[in-house]
Amino acid sequence: MLDKLKAIKDKFDNLTQDIANPEIIADTKTWQAKVKEHSSLQPLMEEYESYAKMMKENIDATELLEVETDTEMRAMLEDELQSLKEKIAESEDRLKILLLPKDENDSKNVILEIRGGAGGEESALFAHSLLRMYQMYCDSHRYKMEILNIEETELGGVKEVQAMITGKNAYARFKFESGVHRVQRVPETESQGRVHTSTSTVAILPEMEDADVEINDKDIRIDLFRSSGAGGQKVNKTESAIRITHFPTGIVVSCQDERSQTQNKEKAFAMLRSKLYDYYQQQKESEYSQNRKSQVGTGDRSERIRTYNFPQGRVTDHRIGLSIFNIDAFMDGDIDEMIDALTLADQQRKLSEQND
Repeated sequence: MLDKLKAIKDKFDNLTQDIANPEIIADTKTWQAKVKEHSSLQPLMEEYESYAKMMKENIDATELLEVETDTEMRAMLEDELQSLKEKIAESEDRLKILLLPKDENDSKNVILEIRGGAGGEESALFAHSLLRMYQMYCDSHRYKMEILNIEETELGGVKEVQAMITGKNAYARFKFESGVHRVQRVPETESQGRVHTSTSTVAILPEMEDADVEINDKDIRIDLFRSSGAGGQKVNKTESAIRITHFPTGIVVSCQDERSQTQNKEKAFAMLRSKLYDYYQQQKESEYSQNRKSQVGTGDRSERIRTYNFPQGRVTDHRIGLSIFNIDAFMDGDIDEMIDALTLADQQRKLSEQND
């Protein structure tokens, strides 16, 4: 590990020099790439610097202990060494995690999709609850959520919604939300107070750039249509909404959020690129590795990942067995504890696989 850290330190030092080099600064694209790489290594280098400092203190304290004869001073040095030993072990654990291979998509923005599943109108109402939960999380964590396309029901539910989430490391923060979310609660439409079970499906896709996914003009059809919303909301008199059909995969995307046809087209293509990347990535993974897990659990969107039990006030994630007994706060976007636990579980799994 130390040899690897020293090599990365040399690379980091070279990058520090490069991003201050006027010739490289003049080449905007190259400079931005180097700044991005430098920034990605910063947390690792800060931890390594702290680790190296503690190791030096450990050596110095050990050498002093070897020559110290005063009983009280020896006791102080032994306490200091024990404390340093514990801190060094903790730092080593953090370094191992920081050295894990990074998901190349972690820094990207997110295309969020939520669909009502089994349970009729109640599943659509739950899909709306999930959308609200993620919106409140974004609002409190400086992420921006922008609705791209939404199909609502007369009772205020959501049949289907696509949204863009932008912000620092958005994909890293949201990626474990993909899967089937199950709710157990008494629906507002239930007159006899019986608990119903329904589901909604969440998909988290990294936003892809033009260079990441190639789309041939001959493979797509673009249709224009008039925007519409439940109860006459956001009705647009002009044909500014965009629908793109990708023939080879059968994927269809729509965007009707903006009044500008050009903006809707750009966002529809952003959704299409992300869906195509996800489609081909899943094909690739299923071909060469049935055992590889890209997410906690199987990562399959047909997998039930979480249950929201309102009568018991409990949210349980089935992949890591964590239950949180404050469902109201959770539904108001207080989901950091769950996200942190899923991230930690994924890191521990990767460390375990690395040591096998």
